[in-house]
Order: sequence, then C-alpha cells, then structure tokens
Amino acid sequence: MTNSVSEVIDEVRSRVRFDAHDRVHVRHLVEDVVAEISPTMPEANVETIADHVVGFGSLQPLLDDPSVEEIWINDPAHIFIARAGRSELTSIMMTADEVRSVVERMLASSGRRIDISNPFVDATLPDGSRLHVAIPDITRNHWSVNIRKFVMGSKSLESLVMADALTQQAAEYLIHCIESGKNIVVAGATQAGKTTLMNALLNSASALDRIITCEEVFELQLTSPDWVALQTRQSSLEGAGEIPLRRLIKEALRMRPTRLVVGEVRQEECLDLLVAMNSGMPSMCSIHANSARETLKKLTLLPMLAGSNVAADFVIPTVASVVDIVVHVRMDADGKRGISTIAEISGRVEDGVIEMREVFSRMDGELVRK
Repeated sequence: MTNSVSEVIDEVRSRVRFDAHDRVHVRHLVEDVVAEISPTMPEANVETIADHVVGFGSLQPLLDDPSVEEIWINDPAHIFIARAGRSELTSIMMTADEVRSVVERMLASSGRRIDISNPFVDATLPDGSRLHVAIPDITRNHWSVNIRKFVMGSKSLESLVMADALTQQAAEYLIHCIESGKNIVVAGATQAGKTTLMNALLNSASALDRIITCEEVFELQLTSPDWVALQTRQSSLEGAGEIPLRRLIKEALRMRPTRLVVGEVRQEECLDLLVAMNSGMPSMCSIHANSARETLKKLTLLPMLAGSNVAADFVIPTVASVVDIVVHVRMDADGKRGISTIAEISGRVEDGVIEMREVFSRMDGELVRK
C-alpha cells in the first residue's frame, strides 16, 4: 500500500465513525479527500480505500465474490480461497498489521475478542459468514484466519432435489421424518453441506413448531415464524461470564421448544442432547463423521467426555433408543455435494454394536432406495 493511499485512508477514517457502514457516503468522502490530498490518484484506488474504511480491506473483493466459498490466511503473503470445493492461492498480499486490523474490524460487531490469554476466537460477521482466528504462540509465526462465507443456499428440500443433492422420494421420506418428530443426526465432513441440509430439513417443519437452536456461532438460517437462535459466549477479561454449549442446551429446554436443535456436537454436550432426546424432545444435530456407521460410533464416545461416571453400558443403548435417523452428506472430488446415505436406527444392540439399516444409499452417483 503506497504512502498516498495510507494517508487518504487515515484522513477518511478521521472524518467518519469507526463503525461506518454506508458505503456510498464513504466513497463520496474518499473522492473528496483524494481531490484534496492526491488528485492524480487512479480511480481504482478509490474502491480500494473504500474497502479499507467501510469493508475488510484487501479481503473485501473476495467476500463480495459469490463464487468464493471460503477464505483463509496462512500468513500475510499466502491467502487462499475455495471455489466449488477446490482451493487456490490468490495473488493478494497483505502486511501483518493489515491482517490484524481486518480481524479487529471483523470482531468489532461480534463483541468477541482475541489476545494472548484467549488465542482462539469464533465469531459471526455481519453478513452471516463464520470467522475463526488463531494467533501465536499457538500458531508458529502468523495469525491464522479462516472465513467460511455465508452463502444462502437451498432453503428447502425441494430446492435440494432440483440441485440433484437428493431425490424426490428421499425428500418425501425426510419430510415424513420431520413431521413425525424423529430425532435426526446430520453427519459429514467439513463443507459437505451439513448446515444447508439442516436448514432445508428445519424449514420443512410445521409453522406451529417452536424451534430453539443452540450453536457455537450463528450459522443456521430458518424461515420458521417461531424460532429462537442461541449462541455460546466466551469468558470476559476477568475470566467470568462464559456460556458454553451445554448451558445453552439446558436453558433451551426451559424455553418451551417443540424441537431442539444443536448446530454441531463435538464434545460432552452430546450427553445433554441425548438426555433431551430421551425425555421425548424431538431433536436434531450435526456431527463430523465419515459415514453413517461412524456417526453412531462417535455419538457413543462423545458423551463419555462428560465424566468418568458416564459409561458405555449407559451410552450405547441410549443412543440406540433415541436416535432415529442418520443422514450422511458428502462432497465429491469435483465439489458436488449431496446426501450419500439415509439410515434408520432400530433401537437394538448386538454385541455392543447398534443395529442400523440403510434406507437410501448413493450408488453410481444416484441416491436409491434399498
């Protein structure tokens, strides 16, 4: 960044509020300042300056590009993006100070912080994109930044059918599961489409359902008229005030839900979700797993993280009795996402293995009923 551009940015920022978001107003102000300070500045620099003042600097064009799904920074000179599930190195180069400045602006609206005592942070950007940052000495030298862009994908199962992510027959089956109050687990790898499918499933629920969602950061986007979204909170500088996912689940059950949703189970909160399911609360969650069978194995392991008094002889039959449906999604090598398996759980356990029956499975690229 040239000295003249930096000078204009500093001057524009001195004339607007830090949280200024009116891009048209800021752009006019940039033009005025450029005319005063550097009248020979190229027109392209005006947009660049506006991005630094009202947007997120050099990353703003990537955030504006609808084909970009994810952005990550390994170091200021290596900024990558993903398009259609495939990664590529961009030509963008930033300084360490620019990366920190952009992250600080991203966190400003979230109320979350990152520092030596709290070297990781998850936050939601104003447009719904998810931000994750890790800093040294957790990382070796540079701030590591991941931005998973919020892309308003399919809002309904019908739109997923049109996108060939599942068949009409499978969609009708899943709608019946939702209407019947089945407990559904959506599984798959990162970026396989778990959140998109959960949105579509939940948007197929009755308008009379009261849905309470619990997430680490807000990602689900529902159309339900009776929906309350809850997210976790990190501790304050004094080390107090943290609201973990387990607390959210317990509080959600006091809010008269007819359907409880946990955005993603990763640790001991799985136990609280199983307890809710066991009490007759129709529930849904997502989980990272490589297959429907591996999903069941993981669901029986995570609750035991809650303490040594939680044993397998309790967890395994509980999972078998409360989980009704496992839907596994995957992303192919060409970036295409879709459902690979829909399985029913019978409730029976044989030699410590939960009995499962695949109802739909993808064969030769097509999801077929078995």
